[in-house]
Order: sequence, then structure tokens, then C-alpha cells
Amino acid sequence: MGDQLVSAIPPHLAVERTRPTSEPDGFRVPFPSFAAWQAPEVRQVVMAYFGAQQEPGALDLDGPDAPRHHDRAEPVDGPLELVTVAYWGDPAAFDRWFDRHRDPWLAAPGRWIEVVRPTVERFEAILGHRRHPHGVATLAERFSDPIREHGYWGSMRDRLPAAQTDEVDDPAPLEVESSGDVVRVRSRGSLCLIRSGQDWSGTDDAERALYLDDVEPSLRAGMDFLSSNGASIGCLHNRYLRIVDDAGAATDRTYGMSWWRTLGDLETWAASHRTHLRIFGAFGRLVRQQGERTRLRLYHEVTVATPDQQWFAYHRCRPGTGLLIADPARRA
Repeated sequence: MGDQLVSAIPPHLAVERTRPTSEPDGFRVPFPSFAAWQAPEVRQVVMAYFGAQQEPGALDLDGPDAPRHHDRAEPVDGPLELVTVAYWGDPAAFDRWFDRHRDPWLAAPGRWIEVVRPTVERFEAILGHRRHPHGVATLAERFSDPIREHGYWGSMRDRLPAAQTDEVDDPAPLEVESSGDVVRVRSRGSLCLIRSGQDWSGTDDAERALYLDDVEPSLRAGMDFLSSNGASIGCLHNRYLRIVDDAGAATDRTYGMSWWRTLGDLETWAASHRTHLRIFGAFGRLVRQQGERTRLRLYHEVTVATPDQQWFAYHRCRPGTGLLIADPARRA
């Protein structure tokens, strides 16, 4: 497979690299993964999260300027909350939609909005099965052949087009401003967002048991650590969510999404913290046992958004919601 591997960075975003990669000498990719490539004319996308901690309310996602894709999820554990994430490949359409829906959404208590709108150089998305895209990969024009930048520590930075020439780590404090009951949080640095998903809906009984009995408990322990103690290692907020269908019933799909002070902080946790090493080991055991029979579908998307590409607001939300960590009065 080695001779057939391609770069995760699409050809139209490839430039002469001035920063080194992390790929170890002699490394061999353990299993195939694929990069989601946007069309060359797409220069920026929007990833918008909407939360409702009390009455879910109506969020019009089918009208003019509607997103190309959305899904809804609830916490695997913890207080009731409905999280809708929507994706646009046209920032101008999002702006028009957001101008109509932002204030009505935030009028109700317990509502929040978290938005990033990265340029295509500042996010990457990979998946294990090209026929089953999730998240921002649903906006892709096409998917790459098997890529070489995955399966080693630091590979997600190597997949990020901006990191060919830019360090991208840009830590800075969060700032808070209030307008009535609505709290706005602003970062002066480049925050990192990861959404990492799991879909076991297509597994047979044996693989499902492996996933639910071995992998998922390790994943849940890692999510619990980030939710309760992540601030000590640069994780500003973490959510572990289960996608629900149109009727509100739980599906066999989950994802973790978390905000990090920098991509470097995320990399350090992934490469060295016991909670992530257990997750990584559990997934590895499943892949080795199942081999080519595996039907567990994994994906993730990583964004490093500059300050002007971020927008956060919270209306009378529970303490500790999202980036309210920045506000001592609402931190916990």
C-alpha cells in the first residue's frame, strides 16, 4: 500500500513545506484512511454549534441559505442538552442565515452558539470509509486515495495545510463581555476545535461487542477526564455526545468535540496522556482482531481558527458551559 499513498493535503493547497513533518523514518500506515477534499473554489467553510439546555425550540435549517448538512445530538451522560451542529460551504449564505436566526435563538435562556469559519488551509478532515461521510466531510467535493499522514503522533498537524509553513499554535487569553444576560467570549489566539466521531451502526454482533465492551468504556473515561480535568492540560471544554434521529431517538453514533487552547495542547494529550493512550490501544486491538472485516466507522475533523474566525455567545447557560470557563462567575 505504501507506493499508492497520497498526501492528505489536496494538490491545490500544497506549497513548499518550510516546517518539518512528524512522520517517523520507516513508518508504515497501519490501515487506510482518507482525506475529505473541498472543491478548489471553496475557500472557507462554517461549522456552527447551537445548544439548548431547556426547551429545544425551533431552529430553521431548511429555509433560504440553509446549511448543506446538520445533525443533532445529546450528551452521553450529564444534564439534558440538545446540540445541533450545522455546516455551510458558503460563508455568505451563512451570514444571511445567521443574521435572521442569531438573535431569536439567543432570546431564550439556556441557549448558546459556538461558531468557527476557517479557511480551507486551517482545517483537516479524515475518515475510514469514503462512502459514509460525517461532519464537514459531507461538504467535500471528493475523497482522496489512502493517505500517508495518519497513524503516528503529530499526523493531524501534518495534514493541516496551514502547518506546511505556519506554526499555527497561537495561545492567548479568553476575554468576556456581557450584554444583558448574553455573555460573549472572545479569544485573542487561534483556538483548536476537534470533532472525533464513532459509528458502529454497521457492525456485526461480534464487532459491536468488542466496541461496546472494550473500546467505548476507554473512550468514555477519556471524555470524562477532559470534561472534568481538561483545563489542567489546555482543554477548555469537552462534550461527549450521541447523535439522535429526527424523532429524538438515540442512534449508534457518537462524537466527542472539544475546544483546546492550542493544537499543541491537543497533540500532547493525544501522544502522552494515559486516558488517550488507552483509547488508542483499545481501537488498535479492535482493528487487529477484525482486520478487513471491521465495519466500525471513525472520522475526525480538526480546526485551528484565527480570532476573526470565531464567534461564541451564551444566554443564562449552566455554569461551565463551553467557553464560559473564561468567566470566573460562570466557570463552575
